[in-house]
Amino acid sequence: MPHRLFSYSLALGLLANAAWADAPPAVAIDVGHSLAAPGARAASGATEFSFNQRQARLLQQALSADGVTSRLIGEAGDMTPLTDRTLLARQQRLFVSVHHDSVQPQYLPDASRFHGYSVFVSRKNPYPVQSLACARLVAQALSAAGETPALHHAEPIAGENRPLVDATLGIYWFDDLVVLKTARQPALLVEHGVIVNPQEEARLIRPDVEKKLARAVADGIRCCLLAQGITN
Repeated sequence: MPHRLFSYSLALGLLANAAWADAPPAVAIDVGHSLAAPGARAASGATEFSFNQRQARLLQQALSADGVTSRLIGEAGDMTPLTDRTLLARQQRLFVSVHHDSVQPQYLPDASRFHGYSVFVSRKNPYPVQSLACARLVAQALSAAGETPALHHAEPIAGENRPLVDATLGIYWFDDLVVLKTARQPALLVEHGVIVNPQEEARLIRPDVEKKLARAVADGIRCCLLAQGITN
């Protein structure tokens, strides 16, 4: 009888491990923009997509170090339709879009005064409450890492005028942002810094800063997943 019990327990363990291995990755990491539509141009002329690609890969590494599974969406730069991204991510439990920020054209000559991170969520997402809760955890982790929020998206001008959810944490509503409102799961978009600011760009390309940002966002994501009862 003990031998049979051991064999039964071993079989259950193997089945559980197989199910774990077959489970889809928990997090979709969306690499913002593409080669054809590269986003903002940094002060140096580098594309936002190149920043997003590098930061997304570091985020995946940071999550992996925590035992959190993830998949990169749009990493090769060949994915232009935004709804293709959220469709591809339909099995993931959380959608995180990685971006870097700019300012309105009239402010580019004075871009040095803009800096900091922003986090966006949509009330048109199927899970706005959970999206906002995750955004808070990510923003809190960025703040704890010494980053400051950017508040220029709340300015009442064309191209901005985003409702601030929390000015101390740099969280905004952006209801019609396509990847946020069409995601099948809680979703947030993180602007890691303002790359049209020459000083900010120089800081954001430092490997220690890139890794610090990835670590902070990963910490926020991990706390978000734990709050939802997701452990892989």
